Amino acid sequence: MSYELVINSQPNEMLIALLKEKRLIELHREKKNIAFSVGDIYLGRVKKVMQGLNAAFVDVGHEKDAFLHYLDLGPQVLSLNKYVKDVRNGKQNTSSLMYFKNEEDIRKDGKISDVLQSGQDIIIQIAKEPISTKGPRISSEISIAGRYIVLVPFSERVSVSQKIKNSEEKERLKKLMLNIKPKNFGVIVRTVAEGKSVADLENDLKDLMKKWDDLFKELKNANPPYKALGELDRASAFLRDMLNPSYSSITVNEQEVYDEIRSYLQNIAPDKENILKLYKSNLSIFEHFGLEKQIKSLFGKTVTMKSGAYLIIEKTEALHVIDVNSGNRSKSDMSQESNALEVNLDAAVEIARQLRLRDMGGIIVVDFIDMHDPENRKILYQRLKEEMAEDKAKHTILPPSKFGLVQITRERVRPEVEVKTTEKCPSCGGTGEVQASILLTDEIENQPTLYYNRTKRKKSEHTCTSVYCRIPYSRIPILAF
Repeated sequence: MSYELVINSQPNEMLIALLKEKRLIELHREKKNIAFSVGDIYLGRVKKVMQGLNAAFVDVGHEKDAFLHYLDLGPQVLSLNKYVKDVRNGKQNTSSLMYFKNEEDIRKDGKISDVLQSGQDIIIQIAKEPISTKGPRISSEISIAGRYIVLVPFSERVSVSQKIKNSEEKERLKKLMLNIKPKNFGVIVRTVAEGKSVADLENDLKDLMKKWDDLFKELKNANPPYKALGELDRASAFLRDMLNPSYSSITVNEQEVYDEIRSYLQNIAPDKENILKLYKSNLSIFEHFGLEKQIKSLFGKTVTMKSGAYLIIEKTEALHVIDVNSGNRSKSDMSQESNALEVNLDAAVEIARQLRLRDMGGIIVVDFIDMHDPENRKILYQRLKEEMAEDKAKHTILPPSKFGLVQITRERVRPEVEVKTTEKCPSCGGTGEVQASILLTDEIENQPTLYYNRTKRKKSEHTCTSVYCRIPYSRIPILAF
């Protein structure tokens, strides 16, 4: 199985396309100079404490205050608050937590008014980017992600990814991290750390400790709201989280981005540096890889599958609805139940792809074709779970109901990717209206030479600016003058 990454850097944004066997499966759009990316750490100021919501609103510099619920504070929030206060008062002179005395963990059923007060400075991390009319969702459970590990300050816990199935390897990694991690820092070992050497993990830990030191230096003289530590750009973060041996190529169309990614690859995966390529051509990089056509065909309201079946995708404020239709796909030698199962299984594959591609989040309701056999509904449910297993976003899938409906919840941390697939009508100019046809003869009588020349000239020679010159030839009556 081969993966390719195509990065299209434009003046105002960066488009990152992930291909699996030449088929587009993910598309990420990152505006340049964007603030409030997931993972950014800010020094904010509490504006309001809402006891009825058991939450607080924090000023982080966005036009709308960020929302911080009590359950997002994290158990070590009192230690974090003490650290921030000591750093800003000059009592904490080093980023090391070797001699820092942690406060007690907060209770799960506590009240936010016991932890935060209006006007208090607090370190927070962006958990969800601003979406629609909502401000960013934040957390004070700080973590700094690296290639192999995630650093969690004010904790002593070491945990290993559940996706590492080998118990001996899990035990090796856990013992290793317990031996090399600094005091008062917890560690989460990521899946890609499986089989890695001590040197690789130690270098990653050193990089993360340097970031923590940078955060400490920024906090000394910062005035909230202030971004104290920024996450990697989307391309580098994508490589950090997703890069694996199955990647066969990474193609970039801008020298500066190429140099940044090359430098990053040298640090995290030197053996993968040779798959990075700089694209140089007048033809758009997306057109070269056949992505423009794929994007236009995959982001519309209707998505057609090879079998002839198709999906209709509707978006509302509260949820997404996907309707599965068999279209002209049917096999006369198969029963209705068998046809329905085959179409539904094809649709399950495409739906899993669409959720990742559009980064759809929230509640998704899928109306599959009705199937009466409970065993077939189980087969469909299993296929959908298998196809969504590669999805990195947290999600939950409920089994099909007796009406054929499947409910999915999927984590939404960024605005949904939207691509305009329609074009402006050349006749009406996008208004949906054209000049009244009854007035056509009057205009021709007033400008006969203009219309006579129009019938004689080739299409490329037209100079007329009249509205009727945008109407196809077949709709223009030919009159004798």
